[in-house]
Amino acid sequence: MQGKSCFKIAALVFAFFVFVWVMGAQQAPPPAEYKIPPEAAQKGNPVKPTPESIAKGKKVYAVDCALCHGEKGDGKNDMDIKNVPDFTNSDVQKNATDGAWFYLIRKGKGDMPPEDAARAKDDDVWSIVNYIRTFGKK
Repeated sequence: MQGKSCFKIAALVFAFFVFVWVMGAQQAPPPAEYKIPPEAAQKGNPVKPTPESIAKGKKVYAVDCALCHGEKGDGKNDMDIKNVPDFTNSDVQKNATDGAWFYLIRKGKGDMPPEDAARAKDDDVWSIVNYIRTFGKK
């Protein structure tokens, strides 16, 4: 008889912990909205979009960005990654400032890792921005 009581108590404790876990999962707060600081978005690109800058940006993009964002900047990739911006879309181009893109590239967003200063100097990141702008001109 004692065995049955212990089993019932263990089952109740287990059910309680499952209930607490499920309720906690359902009440988890939504992820914080990603916001670019206004001062970062307003920052101007100090690197002129020269053929040299665009070539440098294309080189870095090919190594660090194309796998997810697509070789043509259209967001199509072989990795089944969703919600990648289509840089060929005129609305995407129009709605993002150079400063916003610099910030996103430097800091990362969601699953996108940051392009930290150890890997790329600021001029390299600005050159990536210049290259991304060329997708909207095709």
